[in-house]
Parts: sequence; structure tokens; C-alpha cells
Amino acid sequence: MNLPRLFEDRMRNLLGDEYEEYLKCYHKPYYGGIRVNTLKLSPEEFENLCPFSIKKIPWIPNGYFYDTNEQPARHPYYYAGLYYIQEPSAMTPASLLPVKPGEKVLDLCAAPGGKSTELGAKLQGKGLLVSNDISNSRAKALLKNIELFGIKNAYVLSESPNRLAEHFPQYFDKILVDAPCSGEGMFRKSPSIMKNWEQYGVDYYNKLQKEIIIYAAKMLKPGGMMLYSTCTFSPEENEGTISYLLEECPDIHVVEALPSLEERKNLGLSYEGFDRGRPDWVNGPEQLKHCIRLWPHKISGEGHFIALLKKEGPSDTDKDNSSIRGKILDYKKGNTLSKEAEDFLYNLSNWDDLISQSRILIQKDRVYLVPAEFEEKQGLRTLRQGLFLGEMKKNRFQPSQALAIALKSNQYDKLINLSSKDQDVIRYLKCETLTVEKSNEKGWQLVCVDGYPLGWGKLNNNTLKNMYLPGWRWM
Repeated sequence: MNLPRLFEDRMRNLLGDEYEEYLKCYHKPYYGGIRVNTLKLSPEEFENLCPFSIKKIPWIPNGYFYDTNEQPARHPYYYAGLYYIQEPSAMTPASLLPVKPGEKVLDLCAAPGGKSTELGAKLQGKGLLVSNDISNSRAKALLKNIELFGIKNAYVLSESPNRLAEHFPQYFDKILVDAPCSGEGMFRKSPSIMKNWEQYGVDYYNKLQKEIIIYAAKMLKPGGMMLYSTCTFSPEENEGTISYLLEECPDIHVVEALPSLEERKNLGLSYEGFDRGRPDWVNGPEQLKHCIRLWPHKISGEGHFIALLKKEGPSDTDKDNSSIRGKILDYKKGNTLSKEAEDFLYNLSNWDDLISQSRILIQKDRVYLVPAEFEEKQGLRTLRQGLFLGEMKKNRFQPSQALAIALKSNQYDKLINLSSKDQDVIRYLKCETLTVEKSNEKGWQLVCVDGYPLGWGKLNNNTLKNMYLPGWRWM
């Protein structure tokens, strides 16, 4: 691989005696990784179910290496949202941000959704996940991945950081900023990134990063934590950006991101090969040593930089953020659902529990389930507010693809459960009509693979009309 000469010179100066060892990684294949969706199953359950060869990633509790000759994106389990395909080092930032159920969490530069889906899984359906990407086209891909993971409590936006800061001052308990960067850590996996590096260089991205991280700091609650990450090696974009933040926001400090030795032992995790931040590279403060650097010649992954930050002050746990403004109706007080929608939704198992924690939002004929913590923000480019449940059409209700994926198979009593080895699964995912042996039943059926929901079908005698979302179909 022909690396840019300027990049080679920079890396030689940074790594010194390690440079030759670093160069060797370009002659090795990149590592493929999958991250288990813990909203749907545990890592142990996935290990027993997984149809291809996997090996545990030492530093990710629910992460696995897979043989890159395999095609995990061409298996029905992928379409059931059981895992996310993600480069192993890129799993690290969301893994190290200590998100707890019930918190309000922001993923500021979220597309295509690798980190947001893990943050949403950590919330376990409680609290609020705001996932944002300034690019509308990328935000659409983000939305699909959030829905594919079955995340019910997400607010998906496509806005600039400054606009978000106006609407969410000191609002979030946790923020993840996986900043746009020059991508030096991805040269091995995606050599085309080198052209972008040569065109824009380091300074272009460093200016963006400084703007973004200051806006993020404004949205962080006192006592809250923010994780900044990039997939580049550049000191300017890493320690340099954090040093700038510390100067501009003296109430923010770098804290230790890795678990204690006892916690690592209990969790069965190893961080061997992880390197530390280098304050000497930017003439920065000693606290930059708490930052983390991942090098491809030291771990089984690509390059990454991580800094965990905390804002001084007590956590604002007493503030009531449950107020919801706009056209939002309490299901138990204002019944504007059609009878068909009400009948369908009411018959979902555990539906009363969902309603008691959340609320119904009706926009035209579309029905949403929004988190209790949701606050409608006027004027923001919004792709999704909570979970899209379905659409009321004249005298019928059509449940959504997102609802199907968000359900567990025991929450709906009319199932068609197919084996992952059955060719009908692929036919279903290709949106083909199926013939099934259920002659005495009619109406909506939840189609599953090995007990995990894929989507809907409408049964009439033995014929299942396929209602799988065409935009998601197996190609």
C-alpha cells in the first residue's frame, strides 16, 4: 500500500522505533467484528446460536471477531437485529461511556449508528437517546439501524451542533462525540480515505472538532460525562482538541475511562495493548495521559483515540423533565386512536406497562410511542420521535416494521416462526408471498426466525401476504 509521503513522515516522527512495526500492519488483513444486540439476547445466548465461527474481542463485553470470509450481513439473524457489524476498535467508545438506564443520552455525530445502537441497548428502553447527524442522507441510514435494533426510546435528528445546543442547554447526562476526522486509523481497511486526507488534511477537521466539542460541552449537565473519540492518529485532532476544550471549559476534566482491575477481572475483560494519551505531543496538561490511544500494531483492530470527560458539579437528578409539549396525548385520557389501532395495540402483551411509562403521539394518521422523557422541540429537523407503531388507514391499522422488530415473540400471540435454515425465511425477506399451514387463522402474523421477530405478514387461509418493508428487503 502506498501511503502519502507527508503521512509517513508524520507517523515516523510520532512512533519513532515503533514505526517499522506499525508499517507491518498494512500487510495484514483487517479484523471483522460483530457486536451483539443485548436488547434482544445475551452474548452467551448468541454464542450458542451463532451460525459462523466467532472469537471473543478481549475488551468488548458483547463483541466478537468473525472470519472475514464469512458474510454475517447475509444471514437472517442480521435482519432480526441480533447484531451490528462493526470494526472492533470502533466498538470501544460506546463501550466505555458509562450509560445507565433512565439517563438522557446524546450521540452527536451518530451516523451510520454503530455507537447509537450500543448506547440504546445500554439504556434498555428507559430514558432518552437523542441520535443526531447533520447529514440528512446519513441520518436516514442511522434511523434504519436504530429501528433494526428495536430501540424504542430514540429521538432521531438531523441538525447542526449549534442548533442542538440552543434547544438542549445542560440537558444530557451522557454525550458521545465521535467526531468527523481525517480518518488516518482507517487507511488499512479503506484505502480510499487517503484521498480525502490528502485533499483536506488535519487542520480542516481540527477546526470542525473544536467547534463541535464546545457545543457538546454546553449540552452536558453538571456532573455529566462526555466521551470524545476519533479514528485518526493526529495529535492535533486528538490531544490538541481535548487540550483546547480544557482551556475553554475549565469545569471539564479528563477522567479515567478504563474499568478498575477488579472490574476487569469480574467482567472478564482485557485491555492489553491499549496506549495512553501523549500531552507532550501538543504541550498539553498532564491529565491528557488519561486519554486512550489504540494502535493497529498493538491490538487486533484499527486506530482510535478516546477521551472520557466529566463536567464539575452535582448531578441534576431532581429536575422534572417529563413534561411533553405539542400534539402529544395521554393514551388513557384522550383516545384519538382508531378502534382498529386501539384493538391491535391493546392486545399486545405488556402493552399497559409500555403505556404507563410512555405516551402516544399521533401525527396525521401515523402513531408513535414516545418516551416519558420526550420533549418536543419545535423547528428541529426530526426524522423520528420514539417508536413508529403504525398507520391508521380508513377502517384498518397497519403495524410498522419498526414495531415488529421492537417486539419480543411472546408479546404477540399470532406467530409464524421459521427456522433460519428454511428457505422460506429468505423468500420472506425478499418480500415474496408465502404458503403456510395455518388454515384456520386470518389477519396479522408476526413472522420470526428462530423466535426473533423479522416483520409482519397478513394471513388469509394458507396464504401469507408479505408485509415486510420493501426498503429493507434482502437483495
